[in-house]
Amino acid sequence: MIDFCSRKLLIVVLCLPLLAACGNGKQDEAPAQSRNAPLINKDGSTVLRRGNGAEPETLDPHRAQSVNSSNILRDIYEGLVSEAPDGELVPGAAARWEISEDLRTYTFYLREEAHWSNGEPVTAADFVYGLRRCVDPATGSVYAEILTPIENAKVIIAGEAAPETLGVKALSDHVLEIRLKAPTPYFLGLLAHSSAYPAHQASVEKHGDQFTQPGNHVSNGAYQITDWVVASHITLERNPHYWDNDNSGVDVVKYLPIENAESEFKRYLAGELDMTSTLPIPQIEWAQKNLPQDYQKYPFLGVYYYGLNLTRAPFKDNPELRRALSLALDREIITEKVTRGDQIPAYSWVPPGVSDYQPAEASFAGWSREKRIEEARRLYREAGYSDENPLEVELRYNTSEGHKKIATAIASMWKTTLGAKVVMVNEEWKVFLQNVNTKKVTQVYRSGWIGDYNDANTFLELMHSKFGLNGTGYSNPQYDAYLDAASHESDINRRRELMHQAEQVLLEDMPVIPIYHYVGTRLVKPYIKGFVGNIMGHFYSKHLSIRATAGAGDAQTAGMQ
Repeated sequence: MIDFCSRKLLIVVLCLPLLAACGNGKQDEAPAQSRNAPLINKDGSTVLRRGNGAEPETLDPHRAQSVNSSNILRDIYEGLVSEAPDGELVPGAAARWEISEDLRTYTFYLREEAHWSNGEPVTAADFVYGLRRCVDPATGSVYAEILTPIENAKVIIAGEAAPETLGVKALSDHVLEIRLKAPTPYFLGLLAHSSAYPAHQASVEKHGDQFTQPGNHVSNGAYQITDWVVASHITLERNPHYWDNDNSGVDVVKYLPIENAESEFKRYLAGELDMTSTLPIPQIEWAQKNLPQDYQKYPFLGVYYYGLNLTRAPFKDNPELRRALSLALDREIITEKVTRGDQIPAYSWVPPGVSDYQPAEASFAGWSREKRIEEARRLYREAGYSDENPLEVELRYNTSEGHKKIATAIASMWKTTLGAKVVMVNEEWKVFLQNVNTKKVTQVYRSGWIGDYNDANTFLELMHSKFGLNGTGYSNPQYDAYLDAASHESDINRRRELMHQAEQVLLEDMPVIPIYHYVGTRLVKPYIKGFVGNIMGHFYSKHLSIRATAGAGDAQTAGMQ
């Protein structure tokens, strides 16, 4: 899942004391205390207020691509498979499933008590419609490739077969069959992703692109959309027809789009938020000391990286330049002096901690700083650049002081080590997203990728030439061949080796420059119960509840703010 606002998400607000651009290096001063009072409506219903980064680009489950959207989609939809608070896979809309001996046919038995928010039953046909809709080229899903393990999905996405030929079938109202082209170890995990969510066909066909709007939207998850005011909030209320409604922890969920992490932090301290989407790095030490009960830190499957547009100058057909820029970065300085949040310097593309996989590392991972600089300069000259003919390049990032500060640090490293001239370009999130997707103006762009499921494939497939979210335009037949072979490989050890070989090719070609691997940090009010940090960074509102604690102060009443 693309982390444009850093999610999941984790927008890091960074500071580099050594750079004049970051001011005098003093840590920002924070308010002396946090207001701890839950918001309770006059009817006694509880309200959970969640910071959520940038405005969601869409709440269409088959067109969404960002973490901000996914946070909300997990609340309003439910896949065949869901996740427990610790991130482990559990039954969702399907109460149980069976897998054939050849591991290619999955039979799901849907809950007969599951209903849409309009009271209609959730059926196998709804999942057939949703899966077909996602792979249908007419939908324009950039995530369609994630479903290619399903029989015929690849040829449908390519426009060579009709969506009706997808290997999914409703055997009855509550029994669904999915046929795979080959055994796929991570298949159950991807069914928890929004690309595999069902869709209410009548609503989609009646309202078209407006089916996600309040009043039009029909959901099968724990919550339903009741209000959406752009740049202000998205409000969800309980879906009274949800099969497990009695166990949903909060009554109302209000998502607030706040792109600036410092602003989100201040609103949290003012009592306007119950959860932040991240925590500004300059405030981590203060939060650990002054808000130990609020501060949450957890391992997290994600990589912060710079993408290089290989479809145009200066990076097209220029691997020497791409490697030079990667070698010139001092990742230890970035994580120790800039981010300062225990992030892990990234010399692999796949993060550590992924299930049953040991990431490959760049060939220079064990080199001294001096050796890296020497090789960076050699490659820079080999690529045709020098002091007399310096690289001039644009570095794009979406609005965030954190992204700006880390870009400032990296631009300084490229200038000092290579003599490159870097122009930093700040864009609002939707404009930035469009430019990355179209590849028409981007040269270098910041991004983050958050695992959609716990398997190395969720990171490696991003760079497949056919994957819709490959913003670099990277296309290497050998890389694709390794991944395609891995997708058909039933032997676990051989599959792991194929993915490892693919990652080694990627690190040699360097279409992306991994900078660091994420660690999740955020603030959660002490009266929020049920929060469990997990490696996927997925936090379902239904798993949380609000209970006033001693010293929390009187509850706020809706309408007072």
